[in-house]
Amino acid sequence: TSLAYKKKQIEIFQKLLDDEEFFLERKNKKNSAEAVWQEFFEKNKWIFGYGLNFIFTTSLDEKKIEQVVAGYNFNEAGKRVDALMKTRGLISSLCFVEIKTHQTALLMNNEPYRRECWRISDELSGAISQIQKSVYKATKQIASKTVMTDNEGDPTGEDVFLYNPKSFIVIGNLKQFITEKGINEEKYSSFEIFRRHLTNTEVITYDELYMRAQCILNINQ
Repeated sequence: TSLAYKKKQIEIFQKLLDDEEFFLERKNKKNSAEAVWQEFFEKNKWIFGYGLNFIFTTSLDEKKIEQVVAGYNFNEAGKRVDALMKTRGLISSLCFVEIKTHQTALLMNNEPYRRECWRISDELSGAISQIQKSVYKATKQIASKTVMTDNEGDPTGEDVFLYNPKSFIVIGNLKQFITEKGINEEKYSSFEIFRRHLTNTEVITYDELYMRAQCILNINQ
């Protein structure tokens, strides 16, 4: 992917985040907010590189990032995951990504559960349950070692492994914690402490992913 193309896509990323009218136009065409982001990431798989837990990730060969993961392989009927990626190194491992929207609430906004303690939103807790169930079913039904093949069934020469895989959720925006007079530290700390204590599931906000994508451009320039 050329540097000029990536710069243009970063501009689109920024407009999707900050220009509500621009995003709404895309949403109306795709009939859902999540579909807008799914299409954007399908066209820009490079954004996940260096961006998820700082391990370079990419799609499975030429496959779409959205894959079925509950069948015997990635092409049979089963539970779909928004993005099935692989780490890049001498040995590749599968990792799973659930894509929500930048507008998804991170916390329940009505009132704190206790003083200085805010509950996570139903959308976030549901996304965590969904991705963890997908990973659980995948580890039960997909072999720990998968020989990758092309569209004609020929081996590509690469194997990917599935041992206690990492999962990621792309959701929300940290600006939800910013008020006119500063950061609401009670809300932000409730969210931050919660996600830091998750095991094998990392929560990444859209603004964080956007900043990491900018870092990729800086590395490549």
